[in-house]
Amino acid sequence: MATFPTLRATPGTLRRLPGRPKPTSLTLFPTAARHGNCESPRDASAPPPAACRSVKHARKLAGIARLAASSPCAVSKRGTEYYLLPVKSLLNECHSERVPFRWTANPYRGCEFGCRYCFARYTHEYLALESTDFESKIYVKQDAARLVERDLACEAVQGEHIAIGTATDPYQPAEREFGVTRAILEKAAAREGLSLSITTKSDLVVRDIDLLRRIAERSSISVNVTVTTLRTGLARMLEPRAPRPDLRLKAVSKLRTAGIAAGVFALPVLPGLTDREEDLDALARAARDAGAQWFVAGAAFLMPASWRPLIAFLEEKFPALAERYRNMYRGYGEAPERYKQELKTRVEKLRAKYGLGSRPQAAEALLRPSPQLELAWEKEGQLCQV
Repeated sequence: MATFPTLRATPGTLRRLPGRPKPTSLTLFPTAARHGNCESPRDASAPPPAACRSVKHARKLAGIARLAASSPCAVSKRGTEYYLLPVKSLLNECHSERVPFRWTANPYRGCEFGCRYCFARYTHEYLALESTDFESKIYVKQDAARLVERDLACEAVQGEHIAIGTATDPYQPAEREFGVTRAILEKAAAREGLSLSITTKSDLVVRDIDLLRRIAERSSISVNVTVTTLRTGLARMLEPRAPRPDLRLKAVSKLRTAGIAAGVFALPVLPGLTDREEDLDALARAARDAGAQWFVAGAAFLMPASWRPLIAFLEEKFPALAERYRNMYRGYGEAPERYKQELKTRVEKLRAKYGLGSRPQAAEALLRPSPQLELAWEKEGQLCQV
């Protein structure tokens, strides 16, 4: 299934410098968010070890880990436990120079979709949990309406872009139960002059078309629907509980019919699995047919916490690919530069072929282009892959 034979002998691009300790966790960006504060990884302490949820043990923890350990379980279904997590804010500030937006919002910690490659698995380590608990222990941020209303009124947020769903999917199954994302949008709809983007794999986003239209009347809003492959069987293996690809594309069509700016994120592209020329061509064509305004694709970026479940999955389902991934990624990090450049060229040709953009068009429905999509264009393969 490999489509880039020139990469077979190409070494991974990420290396540890001699004499430096092996990191316990690797952030997506050099100064990306740790506990929502964008703390530099050099200054950040290692994540706490996995722990049981006993009250006695909770007293030994600190910060977000202690809050998580003492959070009550609200409901348990489908083999997933949902906990109510008290937080101080719904918006997280990021000071990284490598991302063009300053504020992010992730209504939930953990994601039930359980994507094999998800980079955000490492964030559960900060809750004193294993990264393998990422899809089975979901933390619901409490008091969303009050907190986001306060956050949006903050002077520091004025004129800044807010990217919703940068780590976990805002429309995962928990949203039907708890409605944190809708609470955020309801407060956004009451304001004007905001700049928002949403990234999701779920067709549940169409539930909120009424709010998205109200927001679009007074602010900038765009929706990025992630579709990694049109092959339903492969999608089910890679993204076990995410909606089918055809449902996501129908969501794009409904959003566009409603006048909402929307496009397709083919993120991440997985070497040997979703990067075949005919597959990417079919996906770009389907995006065009659904009315998508942009099409973004980039190679997978693998965190250490995502490398482990992905390589185990490959060894079980696609053993011939496992060794190739070991040679390409060397345990974690970016795909080789040569692969990324070849993929970028292919995607640019597909955009030209099907008349797709690389970012929202301001004349369509936005006050200004979404910085989240500018990041995708400039840093393909390093984007938050939801």
